[in-house]
Amino acid sequence: MTASSAPVTRVSELERLKMLHNGERVPLTFSEAEMERRLAGLRQIMVEQDLDAVILTSYHNIKYYSDFLFTYFGRSYALVVTPDDSVTVTANIDAGMPWRRSYGDNIVYTDWRRDNFSHGLQEPLRQRGITARRIGVEDDTLPLMSRRRIQDTFDRATLVDVSQDAMRQRMIKSAEEIEVIKHGARIADLGGDAIRDVVREGITEYEVALVGTEAMTHEIARTFPDSEIRDTWVWFQSGINTDGAHNWATTRRVQRGDVLSLNCFPMTSGYYTALERTMFLGQPDERSLELWTINVSVHCRGLELIKPGAVCKDIAAELNEIYVSHGLLPSRTFGYGHSFGVLSHYYGREAGLELREDIDTVLEPGMVVSMEPMITIPEGQPGAGGYREHDILVVHEDGAENITTFPFGPAHNIVSA
Repeated sequence: MTASSAPVTRVSELERLKMLHNGERVPLTFSEAEMERRLAGLRQIMVEQDLDAVILTSYHNIKYYSDFLFTYFGRSYALVVTPDDSVTVTANIDAGMPWRRSYGDNIVYTDWRRDNFSHGLQEPLRQRGITARRIGVEDDTLPLMSRRRIQDTFDRATLVDVSQDAMRQRMIKSAEEIEVIKHGARIADLGGDAIRDVVREGITEYEVALVGTEAMTHEIARTFPDSEIRDTWVWFQSGINTDGAHNWATTRRVQRGDVLSLNCFPMTSGYYTALERTMFLGQPDERSLELWTINVSVHCRGLELIKPGAVCKDIAAELNEIYVSHGLLPSRTFGYGHSFGVLSHYYGREAGLELREDIDTVLEPGMVVSMEPMITIPEGQPGAGGYREHDILVVHEDGAENITTFPFGPAHNIVSA
């Protein structure tokens, strides 16, 4: 058959949906028993709210309940959970990778028609003979247009928010999750070591950040040989750039006498951990040393307060009083800590577990939280800059375990100029 006589495939004839079970499935981050435990918790929420299915659309919940972390790039993704199974709905551009790296089944939708994603959402219910009357969605992260799209797809169903219930489930970590988080804390400490070794006058912030990121990435690959290598990063800040907790590394060169902020964030399969430390290049001036010491005292007291039965807002209130006694409460920049798990600088948050004045959550065994007090003194004032320490603690039945080992305070983190 010549090229000119070959049959022509029109776009209208192409598949809406595909099954792309390409290659072999890779070992997931968590065991089958762990994934079933998570899904069983979600199905209990479904029973309590009389739901026929749940459609999850956030990074963190798709990851938590399927172990698949998608890449958005302007396309929609979902995890459809029914009473008996779960199906990721992913874009054709990713081919068989989502199936290889997710728990449960997978349906791929193509780009050939605008509404193919909607068909992908419908297919798991159609195949299982489920008539959708009530469907769970995530109202805390679901844009209005996306919610309307789901509603139009299931026009006879009532959409019910499950985001807060799912968040409460994620707040209590399993033994497998805690193991991943402990490795993350260890790897963050290694990044801190690598950074401390290269800090010198004249080096740029981004060069320091690259050294720390590379050290952590290599260790993640060694520790988790079947994982995707993605999203690990460092914020290394100097001088005025230390004023904010989330200031990215710049081309600024480190100067003698600078306050420095070391921030290492290894990401293992969507699980965030962090190490944050105040440092100085050369001996700090008297006011800087005083401010640093005060913030360290808040940090030490905060570490003592994290234990089962403690109330988040009570921890914040007591630490506030230390700042008040030094006239520094207005210099505090954010709450004293937060939960860990599936989150990053781009997605995810367990907002019900933050050490803030408006959170009345009681700490329980299995929770993992940070202690991270920070104050910022504006440029032009004595001791100008940001001061921040950060440790990760696992709450147990009889106390809390600090899994961060990198030392903090003036006795350890004044780098010779």
